[in-house]
Amino acid sequence: MQTLSQSPTDPEFVQNPYPFYATARGAGPLIHWQDYDLICATTHEAVNSLLRDRRFGREEPAELRRPIPDHLAPFYAVEAHSMLELEPPRHTRLRSLVLRAFTSRRIKALGPDITGLCHELIDGFPGEGFDLLDAFARPLPVRIIARLLGVPEEMAPDLLTWSNAMVGMYQAGRTRGDEDAAVAATEAFVDFMRGYVETRRTTPRDDLISHLIAAEEDGQKLSSDELITTCILLLNAGHEATVHSIGNAVKLCLETGARPGPDPALLVEEVMRYDPPLHLFTRYAYEEVEVFGHTFQRGDQVGLLLASAGRDNAVYEDAEEFHPDRTDGPANLAFGAGLHFCVGAPLARLELQIALPILFERCPGLTLTAPPRYADIYHFHGLEALRVRV
Repeated sequence: MQTLSQSPTDPEFVQNPYPFYATARGAGPLIHWQDYDLICATTHEAVNSLLRDRRFGREEPAELRRPIPDHLAPFYAVEAHSMLELEPPRHTRLRSLVLRAFTSRRIKALGPDITGLCHELIDGFPGEGFDLLDAFARPLPVRIIARLLGVPEEMAPDLLTWSNAMVGMYQAGRTRGDEDAAVAATEAFVDFMRGYVETRRTTPRDDLISHLIAAEEDGQKLSSDELITTCILLLNAGHEATVHSIGNAVKLCLETGARPGPDPALLVEEVMRYDPPLHLFTRYAYEEVEVFGHTFQRGDQVGLLLASAGRDNAVYEDAEEFHPDRTDGPANLAFGAGLHFCVGAPLARLELQIALPILFERCPGLTLTAPPRYADIYHFHGLEALRVRV
C-alpha cells in the first residue's frame, strides 16, 4: 500500500482536490493518507464495497473509545442519539421509526412548497450583482426543512447559524474556537428543539415533529433526546449538503453552458457524481478482516473517498468530464450506500430537480461576475460565494 501526503487545507487542494484523488486511485484501491494517518478507499469498487460491508460501521467499538473532553460533552451528548453514528440494533430501531414519519409521500408533497419558495426567492433577487448562495442556495433548504419540521421560518437565520457551527466539528483543522462555537450552538439548538417537542406532545399538528412523536414500532417510541437529535440531524445534514450541491451545480452549469434537460434528474445525478458536497466519510472495523489486500484490526478506521469514487474511469466513461445527460455507469455514492444510505437523499434530490430548472428558466441571462472559489471546509466541498448577476 502506498503512502501519499496531501494537506486537506492546502489552498490548491481546496480549490481542486481531484488531481490528488486521481493519483490515489492510480496507487490502488487503498492508500495511506499520511496527513490523516488514515487508510482510505479510492476506487468506486472499494468505496461501494466498504459502505455495504457489515464488518465495518460508524460506531467506534466501546472498549476503544477515548474519553470525551469535558468542554465537548454537550456536543457528543447529542451525537450519542444520532442515527448517523449508531449501529444495529439501535440504528435499526431509530431509522425505522424515522422512516415511518419521513415518508416518500410526505417528501413528494413538499414539491409545491419547493416550487413556490424558488419563485419567491428569485422574485427577491437584487437588480445588481449578488451572492446566489445567500439569495437562493442557503434559504431554500433551511426554509423547507423548517416547514417540514413545523418550526417558524423566521427562525431560519438562527437555524443556519447553529447548523454551520455544529458542522464545523467535522472540518479539517478545527480549532478550540470552532469547538466552543459548536458546543454553544448545540446547547442553543437543543433548548429550542426541546421546547417545540414538548409543545407538540400536547398539541400535535401535521408536521414532522408530531409524526416523529407518534411513530411507534413494537411498542417503542423515540425518546425526547432521540427526537431532538433526529431533528437536528435532519436539518444539519440535509441543509449543509443541499446548499453545497445547489452551489456546485449552478457553478458547473454557468462554466460549461449546461442546463437542466427534460429529465433534470440526469443533471442532478451527474453533479453529485462529478462534484459532490461530501468527500470523505469514515468507518470502523468490527473484527479482523482482510479487504483489497490489507488486514484491518478491530477498531481500525478506514476513510471512504466518495468524491474519488465518482471520478473512477473503471466504471464511468470519461469520468473526468462533466456530461449533464450522462446515463452510463453505476449509481453515484454521494449519498452513501448500504445501511447508512442518507435518509434525506430523496428530499435533497427533489429540491435540486425542482430548483435548478426554475432558476435557469426564470434567469436565462444568469452569469458569473467573479470566479467561484471553494471554501476551506474539507471534508465538505462547497463554495465560499457564487457572485452572479441576472
